[in-house]
Amino acid sequence: MFSALLDAARNSPFKTPFSRASCDAATPADGSSTKQLVAGRSLAAAASDEVEFGSTKFFLLCGLGGIISCGSTHTFVVPLDLVKCRLQVDQAKYKNLFHGFKVSVAEEGAKGLVKGWAPTFFGYSAQGAFKFGLYEVFKVQYANMLGEENAYLYRTWLYLAASASAEFFADIALSPMEAAKVKIQTMPGFAGTLREAFPKMMGDEGIMAFYKGLVPLWCRQIPYTMMKFACFEKTVELLYAYVVPKPRDQCSKGEQLLVTFAAGYIAGVFCAIVSHPADVVVSKLNQAKGSSALDVAKQLGFMGMWNGLMPRIIMIGTLTALQWFIYDGVKVALNIPRPPPPEMPESLKKKLGVQ
Repeated sequence: MFSALLDAARNSPFKTPFSRASCDAATPADGSSTKQLVAGRSLAAAASDEVEFGSTKFFLLCGLGGIISCGSTHTFVVPLDLVKCRLQVDQAKYKNLFHGFKVSVAEEGAKGLVKGWAPTFFGYSAQGAFKFGLYEVFKVQYANMLGEENAYLYRTWLYLAASASAEFFADIALSPMEAAKVKIQTMPGFAGTLREAFPKMMGDEGIMAFYKGLVPLWCRQIPYTMMKFACFEKTVELLYAYVVPKPRDQCSKGEQLLVTFAAGYIAGVFCAIVSHPADVVVSKLNQAKGSSALDVAKQLGFMGMWNGLMPRIIMIGTLTALQWFIYDGVKVALNIPRPPPPEMPESLKKKLGVQ
């Protein structure tokens, strides 16, 4: 199956606009390295050491970029995540963001703010590998299934479908560590480290202790990731079309990364709002032994499922922006093809009479 995905990637309609190294046009007679992609437009040929788009190495390095971006950023915001989780499960004690920090430091000291860093790091590193790596796989596979013209016309749906498919598998990898993290952060005395938490969870509830939050995790993460990727892709497209004063290929790599960061933050705000109710249920569910997601939702009520929204907007906005910035930075550093905003295929322009 994987070889079929690779073949699809190499023949994908996304390959031509996204990978400069694959241009077939003949080299000009003067020996210059410029190649014609579309009449009236030219791009410099990619460096010889650029990773081939759609190759095994391409997908693996995208997964590596996901590990670095997700693992590092989620670990960086552990203190904010800890207070956010405590706000969600006990708002009577932790009244707001600042009060939550004050109470947490008073009870456990500054060191207590990094509780749960290990399951956060390992869990979100694994999630990042699947999220970003499989997103690239599914994007080219679905694009190949649609064909060049439909892949352009329905590109937003393509982004949504590819990101949802990738996140389905990413959450299976994340679920055990997420369950351990929430118990460490919200149940005083349960466990102080990942090594303590895992045996206790297995002894108390068996293997289901690690996966009882998987369905609400899907409900939280899949809409979040769909918004994260689709909103980011469309925002980048709009920024280059209406805000950035020059075409992308004339921007420096630093300028392109700034656009990436801005688009990531905008996407992150929407991500936080869309996925927040399910995030509250996940936090409460992993704290409440023997409860189901429906039981927790009924107990919380509609308003209760919006507890901790503001710190989560701050956290997820910053997190998403940094993740895209780091992921794009890894692509730059490792010479991984970075897709420019999609352009209408010539065949479609002719059909629609677009110049």
